[in-house]
Amino acid sequence: METPNDRRGPRRYREFMDRFPGLAESWDTIHRAGESGPLDGRTQRLVKLAVSMGAQRESAVRAGVRKAIAEGIPRDSVEQLVPLAAGTLGMPGAVACYSWICEAYEREASA
Repeated sequence: METPNDRRGPRRYREFMDRFPGLAESWDTIHRAGESGPLDGRTQRLVKLAVSMGAQRESAVRAGVRKAIAEGIPRDSVEQLVPLAAGTLGMPGAVACYSWICEAYEREASA
């Protein structure tokens, strides 16, 4: 997995990381801490995406889908997160996450 400090991602994110290098360094430390453990990269990506869904962070869900696509995670694995989270999120939250996931796939297909 890449570290956030690789300067990938949306322009504003890269600008933010360049403007605040101390935060970028701290973010890298947090990122590395999350990677150390028995979970493989695919599982880590799906967990992070599920957490983004639970927090209702639209941009994080969309970014997580883009990263999942780049890592070759099948769409059905990503979409399975919706019914897994639905009981906690409720119907409106689950539908919102499903919508963000679909739109991210549509955007990637048209790119």
